Amino acid sequence: MVGPGSRGYREAISRATYFVNNVNFPDGAPKRPGTVHLQTHHGTPVKKMGLDLQEYPAAAGGLDFPKLLERVDRWDYSLSSNRFSTLVWERVYPSSFRTLEYGYPRNDVFYSSTAADVALARKELGIEPGQTALLYAPTLRDYRATYRPQLDLARLARRLGPGFVLLNRGHYLYDEDASFGTGSPEGVIDVSRHPSVERLALAADALVTDYSSLMFDYANLDRPIVVFADDWEVYRQTRGVYLDLFSGRAGEAPGPAVRSEAELAELFRSGAWDSAEAGALRDAFRARFCAFDDGRAAERVVRTVFLGEREPLPFVPLADRTPAPRP
Repeated sequence: MVGPGSRGYREAISRATYFVNNVNFPDGAPKRPGTVHLQTHHGTPVKKMGLDLQEYPAAAGGLDFPKLLERVDRWDYSLSSNRFSTLVWERVYPSSFRTLEYGYPRNDVFYSSTAADVALARKELGIEPGQTALLYAPTLRDYRATYRPQLDLARLARRLGPGFVLLNRGHYLYDEDASFGTGSPEGVIDVSRHPSVERLALAADALVTDYSSLMFDYANLDRPIVVFADDWEVYRQTRGVYLDLFSGRAGEAPGPAVRSEAELAELFRSGAWDSAEAGALRDAFRARFCAFDDGRAAERVVRTVFLGEREPLPFVPLADRTPAPRP
């Protein structure tokens, strides 16, 4: 293993046959004849991306769009987990890459994990038996220069009581600002530095997020998703979004959506977070956005990109898939 920027890294990247990344390699990273570049992306986009950011300068942050397109021209393959993403990527990153509608390898674990794996993940985090674990994972706010928490997690934990525990997953770009370090409040477990968000998802009874692509990955588990976004209008105007998460429309909203901490607390206290209505929204969301994630995405990618096979493995129909069991 080599660290970015090190001599070993520069040597490896100059000789590599395959480039695999979910962002872009530095402009100085050479792509020699015969090198194959697989772009895996961060996930299904809620927020505007690529060339669409030209209309949102606050979010673009001085992005050099011609340079962006030069980097995109290095892609040979672009990975997608649903048709929606395919259409977005091919429009906002125009180039000659081949789209692979194979699902995301990182989501395979949601179908290979067992009840024992889920129980172990919860035990490792210190979740007590019988507690309802809520994974809180907000995304970056481009329109703010510094970090400001959207929720008072200590107060929310008190409102929900000892039957709930909050798993706080601060966005990685905020570094230490979004974490509690060693001083997490009662009822809150800081998981900002945990190495695997997939393992956190396995441990959680529900996801609370805003505009993060994690909602699409988590939907594979068929567990409740709650949208909490107190800055919806500001975010929509400054960053731009592809989906109206507050619409309540099937196939667009992953579950209940609220704008205040009080509404969020009441949603969980009342049980509405896991109601039949929430389940119906989740079913439609999964049908639209989890089309290609069936637990064999990594195998499809390896067979096509590394082994040169022409025909991908068939997909397991959504109705026939069995995700990891709920806690």
